[in-house]
Amino acid sequence: MSILVTGGAGFIGSNFLHHLVETTDEEIICIDKLGYAGSKSNVPEGVKLYVTDICNEFNCAYVFKRHKPRIIYHFAAESHVDNSIKNCDPFVESNIKGTINLLNLAIQTEVDRFMHVSTDEVYGSIDVGSFTEDSNYSPKNPYSASKAASDHFVMAYKNTYGLPAIITNCSNNYGPRQYMEKFIPNTITKLLAGEKVPVYGDGKQIRDWLYVQDHCEALIEICKKGNVGEKYNIGGECEMKNIDVVKMIIEHLNLSENMIEYVVDRPGHDRRYSTSIDKVRESIGWSPRFSFEQGLKQTIEWYARN
Repeated sequence: MSILVTGGAGFIGSNFLHHLVETTDEEIICIDKLGYAGSKSNVPEGVKLYVTDICNEFNCAYVFKRHKPRIIYHFAAESHVDNSIKNCDPFVESNIKGTINLLNLAIQTEVDRFMHVSTDEVYGSIDVGSFTEDSNYSPKNPYSASKAASDHFVMAYKNTYGLPAIITNCSNNYGPRQYMEKFIPNTITKLLAGEKVPVYGDGKQIRDWLYVQDHCEALIEICKKGNVGEKYNIGGECEMKNIDVVKMIIEHLNLSENMIEYVVDRPGHDRRYSTSIDKVRESIGWSPRFSFEQGLKQTIEWYARN
């Protein structure tokens, strides 16, 4: 019996693997195709890595048969919105078809828990208030549409086949090992290289930022204490305008705000995300430990070293 983590060579998955290695003695298995945003070096020692696509039914069936995973943490996904706008096909393949493949194997293996890690972007944009677990889905771009579809398939498998699944919808993660195309690492690495930072539109889009270590700890607690068939939102309780995040990074690096370059906004750009964590706080007893200032400082230092 083992714990299976998909997408463990990517950003959140690799941080989760490092957390697991430090906190459990169970066998840990990882499936990752090592795409452009994943790296074998992200996978810690002691984790058995299978380099394959979650869409590959034969290879994934071999992993399930050999290791009989007790718990599955499903992180593997195409996740960059800009890329989904250019070509949504990889998002349909990985986020929808790949998830369905895992769901079928999970039923056959009779796993104890299927933890489906999703995003608050499935809810779309919100002007006032915050997303709750009862908010309607309203995805605004191909990426969030593919994640919304995967959420629905997970819940359908729970209702139809009795799969012991839990869905988590997290706000914007940041921290070590995130691929450089994403907002915060892109800003940090460009500034470290002496390049200007592109900011979409007026930069006043609001995001709720969640330090990745907080996310990892929340997932463990939800897996232990959460109810099958329910959803849990995971947020950092830290709403920030994109432009303010850029200015904080610039200030930390002792640079000038003339390093900011405003560019044309992207299509379907959600204006504001705000995620309520009332449910996970009250029913699970989790809340974020890291302030944005603490997490950002550690993130900047990690990219400066790497």
